[in-house]
Amino acid sequence: MTQAKFYVTTPIYYVNGAPHLGHAYTSTAADALARWHRLEGEDVFFLTGTDEHGQKVEAAARAAGIAPQEFADRVAADFADMARVMNISHDDFIRTTEPRHKRSCQAIWRRLEENGHIYLGAYEGWYAVRDEAFYDEAETALRPDGVRYALATGAAVEWVVEPSYFFRLSGFQEKLLAYYEANPGFIAPAAKRNEVLSFVRSGLNDLSISRTSFSWGIPVPGDERHVMYVWLDALVNYITAAGYPDEAAPRWRYWPADLHLVGKEIIRFHAVYWPAFLMGAGIEPPRRVFSHGWWTVEGEKMSKSLGNFIDIRPLVDEFGLDQIRYFLLREVPFGNDGDFSRRSLITRVNADLANGLGNLAQRTLSFINRNAGGVIPPLGAAQPRDEALAAEAAALPGRMRAAMERLAFHEALEEAWRLIRAADAYIDAEAPWALRKTDPARMLTVLHTLCVALRALGVTLQPFMPGSMARLLDYLALGEDRSLAALAAPLPEGVALPAPAGLFPRVTGTA
Repeated sequence: MTQAKFYVTTPIYYVNGAPHLGHAYTSTAADALARWHRLEGEDVFFLTGTDEHGQKVEAAARAAGIAPQEFADRVAADFADMARVMNISHDDFIRTTEPRHKRSCQAIWRRLEENGHIYLGAYEGWYAVRDEAFYDEAETALRPDGVRYALATGAAVEWVVEPSYFFRLSGFQEKLLAYYEANPGFIAPAAKRNEVLSFVRSGLNDLSISRTSFSWGIPVPGDERHVMYVWLDALVNYITAAGYPDEAAPRWRYWPADLHLVGKEIIRFHAVYWPAFLMGAGIEPPRRVFSHGWWTVEGEKMSKSLGNFIDIRPLVDEFGLDQIRYFLLREVPFGNDGDFSRRSLITRVNADLANGLGNLAQRTLSFINRNAGGVIPPLGAAQPRDEALAAEAAALPGRMRAAMERLAFHEALEEAWRLIRAADAYIDAEAPWALRKTDPARMLTVLHTLCVALRALGVTLQPFMPGSMARLLDYLALGEDRSLAALAAPLPEGVALPAPAGLFPRVTGTA
């Protein structure tokens, strides 16, 4: 049987600024999905990286007094460090200044040109340097201070007149609408799908895909006075990493990508321009684009002017890596906006992790260490309550799988906490501390059943909290196979367990 494959990407992060909470959020979500699909036994390719060309980067480098490449190198290294700190298990970290990416971009340009989708003209229109995006006048408004801005993002726009190559986007309107209809799950959540459909149905204009007013970009093949529009350059990264233009490359088997995770502000580029470019080049579009929300901080939008961008790394140092990963994926439904506050973070860590999962593991494993010989206890005659908890544990992977397929991370985690609550209620009802005196054999069966529940939790929560769950599975002396399939095997009895230690210390600091 052919092994199922799964190709997931983050957006490649723009290097005009340092990594922050929003970048860490997207990367952690993609990482949890990649790890989940690996647990399922699939052949996973997980891509992240940095977008390093464009007018904003050139301007930021000039302001810093260094060359654009040096500036990009510094910021790309910072994003790579964020991925390391967050334990992001990417298979490739792509940079758009790499030679392989230049080859890929120029190859797709030539193919689009050969297929009649590119022509030379002159661009006149509203352009936002901050967004690296063009806007129709109806998508802008004039402020009382005389500055025109983009309605969608609030970025200032300026009237640009310059020679430009154009992509015949107008010719793809019906093809895109047909693709959306044939693939109703291509754009999610539903609100974003409706937004994209409305935009495409309203009519598509040809897209300017080159600039001559700056030079920090990939040269247009055959006309190096022009550099490629940064969004054509950036989007091609997803096929560059898969080996394009070599469609015989080993990694090309992963294309089309199964999922592009993006922020909601760049859904149009991924759900309109990107599939049109690919169709024009005769390449299959990706299978799904999912747009997540933005994080505010204590109720305020993150912004440079407010100085409230959050670097995730100090939070990891303060609270612990898996605690931060858990909070990001548990606090808000993926796709919605969320608010970050220290109070919410401390509450999640203490209530869910320290008092919930951590307490269940510690009270069970410490009791076994003291009262059951420090080994996996034998399973005696099962009673209905034992069977009910074991059934909950057996059902957990399937319930989490259904939520993960919808990218409902918070629901997947809630399924795990449902099992934790059931296990806590089971301990209180069975009272193994009393059984130790009255019915030692029954006590061992209860403890074995609790270990079954802990194993299910440890295995299924690995994508969310890989380090902590590795320790929990070590405390259960689970072997090297920690996949979902391994949960089908009976828990071996009599295996010696190491002395357990706490998984999640309580946070005692103030909010």
